[in-house]
Amino acid sequence: MNRTFEYQINEENTIRDFLKKKGYSKPILTSIKYSDCSLFVNEKPAMLFHTLKPNDTLRVNIKEAFPSEHILPVNLPLSIVFEDEDLIVVNKPANMPIHPSIKNYDNTLANALAYYYAKEDSPFVFRCMNRLDKDTTGLTVIAKNPFSAAILSRSMKNREFIRIYYAGVKGHPLKVGTIQAPIARESDSIITRKVDYENGQPAITHYEVITYGVNYSLIKLKLETGRTHQIRVHMKHLGHPLPGDFIYCPDFTDIKRQALHAKSLSFPHPITGKQLYFDTDIPADIMHLLEC
Repeated sequence: MNRTFEYQINEENTIRDFLKKKGYSKPILTSIKYSDCSLFVNEKPAMLFHTLKPNDTLRVNIKEAFPSEHILPVNLPLSIVFEDEDLIVVNKPANMPIHPSIKNYDNTLANALAYYYAKEDSPFVFRCMNRLDKDTTGLTVIAKNPFSAAILSRSMKNREFIRIYYAGVKGHPLKVGTIQAPIARESDSIITRKVDYENGQPAITHYEVITYGVNYSLIKLKLETGRTHQIRVHMKHLGHPLPGDFIYCPDFTDIKRQALHAKSLSFPHPITGKQLYFDTDIPADIMHLLEC
């Protein structure tokens, strides 16, 4: 999406150095450099190496040059939790991949958002910040312009994203625990992961049991690391896998998809810095496990 930012200048600096301090990435600065009508100082066109003076007003117009390719707009259900000029937070349902692939061309979150934004007079670029598996439900964040995407990406690397998951697991784990077990890819698979103490990357998962059922437990999980399939692999390693997981526990007796939900999410807003917090209800199919 196209986006305009305006700044009041307090000290002398070049536009380029000022924007770098604000968090503008090198690709964004390159895009600005080669775009017409991107920079204005006191309402007059300017270049990146223009020297700003105190009390100047700088306006930056970020323009999307090209839309995301091969994303077909499709009218799909879309549960929007929050939206402003810089990001959108969606509560993703089960059986919805994040982005198109060979077998999922027109049933993804990207398709739904492309349709939702078709009315905007701006190219749609899909920038999902925290990708969920197809059958994992819950909160995911999409940046609406390259600047907010750059800031959000930096926040994730700095572990400023606090993600809380809820899961249904087999059996009755200890009430509270921490799993520290490195994760690596299975040698004969590009998808499947395993605990591997020799070759794996460090992975830490904290969990707490919320409710014990007859044959299952509802647990709350917080990740210190974000390895692929981390919760699913760690809980299987602990001896309490997630039912309905076609890779690690293909038991669909009581649930038809992996019992995992991204319940809450907290992070600083990429532009204002205000701390945001979002929370969702636990899906009925996961709660149903407690009755089984």
